[in-house]
Amino acid sequence: MKAFTDKIAVVTGGGTGMGRELVRQLVAEGCNVAMCDLSAPAMAETRRLCEATRLPQGLRITTHLADVSDESQVQRFRQDVAEQQATDRIHLLFNNAGVGGGGSMFADSREAWEKTFNICWGGVYLCTRAFLPMLQKADEAHIVNTSSVNGFWASVGPRISHTAYCAAKFAVKGFTEALITDLQVHAPHIKCSVVMPGHIGTSILANSRKIHSGNDSDALTAGEIAQTRERAAAAGLDVAAMSDADIQALALERAKRFIEDAPTTAAEAATIILDGVKADRWRILVGKDAHWIDEMVRQSPEEAYELDFFQRFAAASGWRLGIPRQRQP
Repeated sequence: MKAFTDKIAVVTGGGTGMGRELVRQLVAEGCNVAMCDLSAPAMAETRRLCEATRLPQGLRITTHLADVSDESQVQRFRQDVAEQQATDRIHLLFNNAGVGGGGSMFADSREAWEKTFNICWGGVYLCTRAFLPMLQKADEAHIVNTSSVNGFWASVGPRISHTAYCAAKFAVKGFTEALITDLQVHAPHIKCSVVMPGHIGTSILANSRKIHSGNDSDALTAGEIAQTRERAAAAGLDVAAMSDADIQALALERAKRFIEDAPTTAAEAATIILDGVKADRWRILVGKDAHWIDEMVRQSPEEAYELDFFQRFAAASGWRLGIPRQRQP
């Protein structure tokens, strides 16, 4: 697929981050887009940003509230896309929605663990199932599944549990690779790609906290403060003398740093992804840090979870204790 003009794309998680930038860049190329998200205001802002530029006449941008981990909501999403986009087919499916949290099988609840897994993996599976008939009706089509470097390296640093997210992203990667042959046999006009970003400047930390807690405010609840304190202590930070206000500030600063210190912006990531689709690449690494860790894991897979391995990667990429920092020139 060399161009997106006059195509129809579905983007999950289109309200913020890479999803928002995918929507903006697709629309800028004359692509009709249907996006879903858990936040109507976030999608409204994405749409406003798109409409702030001159759009081709008749271009359709539709927004749909949907939790991609809920099959009934995904089915309704597909039906609404067909109605509001006035189509029985789509050309592009970006399974982009994701959430963090539920890192530990020991310290986190089953509910938190499964929420993360069911959004990050279940959403990919359910949306692919739901939209496959519409993709089959297109003359050419492409499925783009967002995994992560955590889809081949299950770590964000020593002493930091990250099991739910990593397990889900491994599943996304394996599913996409297996789907290559399945599509070649049954629907050769449909291609697929797995996207594996490194540290991208998005609001996933703040958004994940809000999704898991149901608290849309930037202010942490007492329970969230206690949990943040425990996690900071587990990561080796001395929190004994820190007040609740200090913990609140720590959480906000960490979320801010995650965006501002990222070596790759969400807009840059979206460009890399779309260029990869145009080049018909099934494997799309996003960011120099993603390329570094991919090479290192391939060279020394048995050492991938040793402290020395992480220290060597941190020295190359700028990551530190699971909170990536911008590499100094």
